Amino acid sequence: MTRREVQASVKDERLVMKRRDQMIKGAVTLFKQKGFHRTTTREIARAAGFSIGTLYEYIRSKEDILYLVVDRMYDQIRERLQKDLDTNQGTVASLKSSIAYYFRQMAEMQDEVLVMYQEAKSLTKDALPYVLNKEIQMVGMFEDVIENCVKNGELTLDEKQIKLIAHNIFVEGQMWAFRRWALQKAYTLEEYIDMQLDLLFYGVQGERSTKE
Repeated sequence: MTRREVQASVKDERLVMKRRDQMIKGAVTLFKQKGFHRTTTREIARAAGFSIGTLYEYIRSKEDILYLVVDRMYDQIRERLQKDLDTNQGTVASLKSSIAYYFRQMAEMQDEVLVMYQEAKSLTKDALPYVLNKEIQMVGMFEDVIENCVKNGELTLDEKQIKLIAHNIFVEGQMWAFRRWALQKAYTLEEYIDMQLDLLFYGVQGERSTKE
């Protein structure tokens, strides 16, 4: 799937990136507070620090801004995972380390994650499949980590189990953001990570006794 082109009348690419960065930061705050539909382009321009006329030199519609917000978020998450996710060791210890790293990154980006879950449904029909495919690619990174553990003899899982576990990991990391109204009252981030790892590897019955 190809990236959707957002038209700008300004030809200076560096200036376009700078102004769109300002728009994205302002829009994230507003979308979190008011939602996409209740936020106006004038409010976004004000939050970004320039006029409504200037804003329309870099986008054509409010939907363009939402697309830029969500697309940038997925890029940032993917870049962080590609940089530091441990995909090659093929050990349970490295898998646990990778999951914990991902959860901490999601905690740092929890405002962005919240907006992504709340507002992605408002993307245009041509933009939504593209950004959802980015999410599937990131789930695939965890599939690779788990598959390496299987190849290394550290886990015994079939293809469907690997895929479902990868999806579970991805959602559980982001759940810290979209369920934070409840979770963050009950757990610290590190408690949440430790308990999710225990549930993932040992299930609701807890770690099995060596006598079993």
